Amino acid sequence: MKIAIYPGTFDPVTNGHIDILERALKLFDKVIITIARNTAKNPLFTEEERIALLRQVTKHYKNVEVDSFEGLLVEYVQKRNAISVVRGLRAMTDFEYELQMALMNRKLDETMETIFLMPNEKYTYLSSNFVREIARLGGDVSKFVPPVVLKALRQKNKK
Repeated sequence: MKIAIYPGTFDPVTNGHIDILERALKLFDKVIITIARNTAKNPLFTEEERIALLRQVTKHYKNVEVDSFEGLLVEYVQKRNAISVVRGLRAMTDFEYELQMALMNRKLDETMETIFLMPNEKYTYLSSNFVREIARLGGDVSKFVPPVVLKALRQKNKK
């Protein structure tokens, strides 16, 4: 079974993330979406909330698992017997960062492959940061996130 790891913060999961997931599902037998615990970030949603949202959004995919991890990605990939990491690329600025990360991961484990996937052009500008900020300011983000995420954003921003 060809397993891929799709790591990220997913704060919140956007339609762009789902687009990349669907592209990855065409290439792999199973995709594990995993939330990388990053103490340097201050997420809007807790890890548990992000896992729950991802599970709701992906429940109709039979070959998707949602998980989280802490530590080195290469160790998580090895532990899950995955053959690749999937990353979405929106722009050249993404590419520079992602290339450095992929090369560093390959230095740590020379067998680790990273697959870069381009989203549909309608998602090339979309980021969780933009979605959070627009939602915080009362803007309409319904075109950018699944309905369950929209509901969760509205509840968060009422507080």
